[in-house]
Amino acid sequence: MFIWMYHVTITNNLKYLHMKRILSFITVFTLLLTSCTGDQGPPGFDGFDGQDGTIIASSAFEIELDFTETNNYEFIEAYGFEVLPTDVTLVYVLWETLNGQDVWRLTPQTVQFDNGYLVYNYDFTQTDVRFFLDGTTDFSALDDSYTLAQVFRVVVVPADNVGRTDYTDIQNVITKYNIQSFPRH
Repeated sequence: MFIWMYHVTITNNLKYLHMKRILSFITVFTLLLTSCTGDQGPPGFDGFDGQDGTIIASSAFEIELDFTETNNYEFIEAYGFEVLPTDVTLVYVLWETLNGQDVWRLTPQTVQFDNGYLVYNYDFTQTDVRFFLDGTTDFSALDDSYTLAQVFRVVVVPADNVGRTDYTDIQNVITKYNIQSFPRH
């Protein structure tokens, strides 16, 4: 029994010594690998020259309009600043004011009446934005609150085209998607 206990103790001590040596060897080997030096690698690419940390902000303006029979219920406004061909324009209409806070809605916005509907709408080019009324109701019969002193916020969002769909063969597109007509609303 004593010999067996002595043998277990020696075996455990040997395991401890072997583990200690292995751990020391791994430590020395790691230090040797991390302290090696060699030739410096090739230089990296130059960065883009320009201002560091610039903030890109969208250009925007607000405009108050009257839609009348005289102006055919539309108004065209030039931007007054540069708009790139890839930029897009968003138009918001001031819908209401709650607790002193303006509530804006992205156009087009539709108002339903018993005799039809009214749509505040817009389209844009690179040089201007056109605001117009659309719908089935009689615009001349509308209350002035729907046609006069309408406030819009125009936001031009900078954009880069990263890809373009090729529609050079429009007949294949029409056939592929089974397009019967292009209705205008």
